[in-house]
Amino acid sequence: MRKIKIFDTTLRDGEQTAGVNLNTAEKLEIAKRLERLGVDVMEAGFPAASKGDLEAVKKIASIVKNSTVTGLARSNTSDIDYAWEALKNSAEPRLHVFLATSPIHMTYKLKKTPDQVVETAVGAVKYARQKFPVVQWSAEDACRSDLVFLARIIEKVIDAGATVINIPDTVGFTNPEEYGKIFRFLLNNVPNIDNAILSAHCHDDLGMAVANSLSAIENGANQVECTINGIGERAGNASLEEIAVALAIREDFYKAKTNLKLNEISRMSQLVSRLTGIAVPPNKAVVGKNAFAHESGIHQDGVLKEKSTYEIITPELVGVPSNQLVLGKHSGRHAFKDYLHKLGFHPDDSKLKVLFEDFKQLADRKKEMTEEDIFALLIDHKIQPEVPLYQLKDIQVNYGTNQIPTATLRLLTPDGTLIQDAATGSGSVEAIYNTLSKMLPSSLKLTDYRIQSVGAGRDALAQVFVQIVSDGHEINGSGTAQDVLEASAKAYVHAFNKLQLHSEKKSYEKISI
Repeated sequence: MRKIKIFDTTLRDGEQTAGVNLNTAEKLEIAKRLERLGVDVMEAGFPAASKGDLEAVKKIASIVKNSTVTGLARSNTSDIDYAWEALKNSAEPRLHVFLATSPIHMTYKLKKTPDQVVETAVGAVKYARQKFPVVQWSAEDACRSDLVFLARIIEKVIDAGATVINIPDTVGFTNPEEYGKIFRFLLNNVPNIDNAILSAHCHDDLGMAVANSLSAIENGANQVECTINGIGERAGNASLEEIAVALAIREDFYKAKTNLKLNEISRMSQLVSRLTGIAVPPNKAVVGKNAFAHESGIHQDGVLKEKSTYEIITPELVGVPSNQLVLGKHSGRHAFKDYLHKLGFHPDDSKLKVLFEDFKQLADRKKEMTEEDIFALLIDHKIQPEVPLYQLKDIQVNYGTNQIPTATLRLLTPDGTLIQDAATGSGSVEAIYNTLSKMLPSSLKLTDYRIQSVGAGRDALAQVFVQIVSDGHEINGSGTAQDVLEASAKAYVHAFNKLQLHSEKKSYEKISI
């Protein structure tokens, strides 16, 4: 049985999704959960992109020990040096360096001849190997490259010290048959290919990223690059959860398996969805809320008699919570702490005290607490900025069918001053946001507003996701509360606080491989 390495790029390629901007604290939460999931390699970012990205990669590399942490670099010494600065203290420093190989990229973007491209790639790998024990080299836009040239440059970079060779479908152009042929061609035409691991990296522009990745595995790839929920630039990347579960369910066909703890997938998906503000479609394979729902009477009858009639994946396999009650208002601190540990959270005593107080308040109002509620409460605390910024203290909304909605809010400023203001709007949410616009020291434009529930029932928690724009910066924020209006205010304040932190970072050109 072959072992397929999972290379997760949620924190790099996934973060390049339009409107997604993760701060260091949020990236760290995702990294720790990826480690718990059992990914072999996580691409923590692009260290040369900005000071903020470098510091985030460095922090992740210093904390994560059971997964290899890597960073992306272009084929120049400056990028490689930045990556070394970020990764040198990790458990296994590993670099991911790339260069385009397709005629269109070499001609119009790089403005280099094929020989010059080979020379640049070899020089970058040789320089990287002076620092990094493991160097992965990617042929950007490999699927639109001349295969003879691709084989030639791969042979050269392996000789230079690359031990992992990645074949990206950068623009989501290829199909499973074509992609598989590329891997077979390289295995048969690169003399030293046995000295490297072949890796697949697929984008989903034509909806075939997962199918292409599985085809690569069938044809000799021993590593696949993917993201949680399939997020990424344009139409996204290959979905980690779909690839992993496909290999598990169809182990008889693929004869391959991963090291992932599949029962962590559901929580991993929820965490990424919450922090990025990208909702998981109900019909999404493996992690969508309808993945295990049966509407048809025929299907329901079959499942009741024998689950395998219509259910090839059990909810338990991917860790879908049963929504059973887990804790209540009479639960003690010790039981609460134990449950947090079960979910993979280990707060210190001071944070545990605050979390427990918020849990008791929510339990008093909600009466019935599920695992989903507790997970949402934890993430709400985790996403708050480490430095003191604006905090929502009080909210009062007056609404009536024959009245103009009015919102009055109180905020605690970073310097500890309590401020208050009020404004009207055509609806309650608009009144809240008009008030916040008056109180916060920036010109903001709301470009997206979405709401969804946590669990079910009248007392379900509300999760609100917003996107705001200021001076060309797009920032997403989220908020959770039992009241929709409170959650709406929290999401806006959260987005503004992230904007304040983001403004300190240098903007950069996003890289797609």
